[in-house]
Amino acid sequence: MTEAVLLVGGKGTRLQPLTLTTPKPMVPAAGVPFLAHQLARARAAGVRHVVLATSYLAEVFEPYFGDGSAHGLRLTYVTEDVPLGTGGAVRAAAGALASGPADPVLVLNGDILSGLDLGGLLHRHERAGADVTLYLTRAEDPRAFGLVPTGPGGRVLAFTEKPRRPEEFVTDQVNAGVYVFRREVMDTIPAGRPVSLERETFPGLLASGALLHGVVDTSYWLDLGRPASFVRASADLVRGVVRSPAVPGEPGEFLLLPGARVEAGARLGGGTVVGAGAHVAAGAEIEGSVVLDGARVGEGARIRASMVGRQARVGPRTLLDGAVIGDHAGVGADNELRDGARVWCGTTIPDAAIRFSAV
Repeated sequence: MTEAVLLVGGKGTRLQPLTLTTPKPMVPAAGVPFLAHQLARARAAGVRHVVLATSYLAEVFEPYFGDGSAHGLRLTYVTEDVPLGTGGAVRAAAGALASGPADPVLVLNGDILSGLDLGGLLHRHERAGADVTLYLTRAEDPRAFGLVPTGPGGRVLAFTEKPRRPEEFVTDQVNAGVYVFRREVMDTIPAGRPVSLERETFPGLLASGALLHGVVDTSYWLDLGRPASFVRASADLVRGVVRSPAVPGEPGEFLLLPGARVEAGARLGGGTVVGAGAHVAAGAEIEGSVVLDGARVGEGARIRASMVGRQARVGPRTLLDGAVIGDHAGVGADNELRDGARVWCGTTIPDAAIRFSAV
């Protein structure tokens, strides 16, 4: 039985206010929590048991996913009382695995959307006889990522986390946040303290002579750490740019969830999602955005590449372009919010109060 560990314990501070009351993997993308897409893709790759390594708002996961049977999986929940970092989380989750010492175990970061063939990665790991296999992608600007140069046959040569000096930019290959561990390697990670896979575990394994294998794949890849990326990921899932078995519908320019009401004359496109019980008034235009459950969009409002939280309100003729409106917030009529503007949960902005806001 193939097993996987999903790292879903982060606070998602870069996604606030979306993550003030919802852990990042549970924020909806293309109509379902983002975690549902990762679980569906893991199952499609042959995984049958997933350990969820939780911490922040850990109590939210199990009421939604239960024992995993509805998703064709067996789920186990392991909760960190204090955050243990990526490596510490893997070490804590390892105790819930049933795999033998030499068996492969998938490890996935909870905020990565990719088109990677997970089954193919498992196969290449076993063919290489690696201790750890890393999924790598190429980045035009790798400064925000960990650089991973490889040699002949894909053997990892070094790790440089978030390079700054010119001499550190030795490759455009970056750590893409999906790994395959030989099960017994997980037990070499120190227990009970914070450990970083990227800064401690992988460099330490390399120094000890372990075989770390890199697989470069240039298909779709997106880090969902920021609101703009999260909204783009949702739109790409809706349009079928990247496929997920968890999307509740066929690919198209928009997705309406049950109970959503869109009045005649409104226009939706670009992979927009309108959540359950949400209402979009006549004349509104929404492009490539997420309108969550119970939200209301007024007449003539224009929304592009933005997210509108649960039960939030966007007034008539208001413009949102690259903005995030928190749950239960209200933006009055004739406002204009652009370029990363964020409205905190429960906040109310009066009519015509803001003509331009950037953060």
